[in-house]
Amino acid sequence: MTSEHLLELDHVSRIYGEEVEVHALDSVSLTIDAGEFVSIVGPSGSGKSTMLGLLGLLDLPSRGELRVSGLPVSEMTDAQRSRLRGDVVGFVFQQFHLIPYLDARRNVETALLYRGLSPTHRREMAMDALDRFSLADRAGHRPVQLSGGEQQRVAIARAIVTDPDLILADEPTGALDSTNAANVMEIFRGLHSPDRAVAIVTHDPLVAASAGRRISMRDGRIVADEQVEPVGRTSTSGGTLGDTSGPT
Repeated sequence: MTSEHLLELDHVSRIYGEEVEVHALDSVSLTIDAGEFVSIVGPSGSGKSTMLGLLGLLDLPSRGELRVSGLPVSEMTDAQRSRLRGDVVGFVFQQFHLIPYLDARRNVETALLYRGLSPTHRREMAMDALDRFSLADRAGHRPVQLSGGEQQRVAIARAIVTDPDLILADEPTGALDSTNAANVMEIFRGLHSPDRAVAIVTHDPLVAASAGRRISMRDGRIVADEQVEPVGRTSTSGGTLGDTSGPT
């Protein structure tokens, strides 16, 4: 059993510009452990997206240290960091980021392309992930043939097909109607487990209310980090959160 945090930011700053420096993050310290369900909230420009990029190993700090399971990311090569990102992190985005000319199954398979798996194994894993979200019968459909809720569920299937330690979501309900948004949040509640953390960047107070820990940001700093009682059912339109089918 290791005592290291899953992710740790130690006095991390992210600075853009040279003549005029912009501190997108300003000496932020934060830990995230397996089993946590975290929301990151704050107004536009508060540093939420910058934080997400660092947590997802898409960016490096200008100052301070970012560690994953105790390993300092700054000491890794680009290839090592990319491999770690593929092993540890699954991403879900507001606009889904599905490849339009690939069907749902092949979109999920893209997360497995560099793992040395046989095509048959990739197909099986992709279908298992889609089936988890009641999408097996939509596996041959391209994104344009899917509803918004279905597209987001395909994106979530792609995020979890590698069995990552951390799911990072950037406004995952922002492009959805209220019923599908509620359904997606029920999925996220089911994805977080003793072995996996979920962190969601959001402007939506209902989405933030689903998490047991809320990190509030302003001007590149964490202004509050609090444990809260998560709200179980957040549908504003009478939708049943356990129903992940959604309108098609």
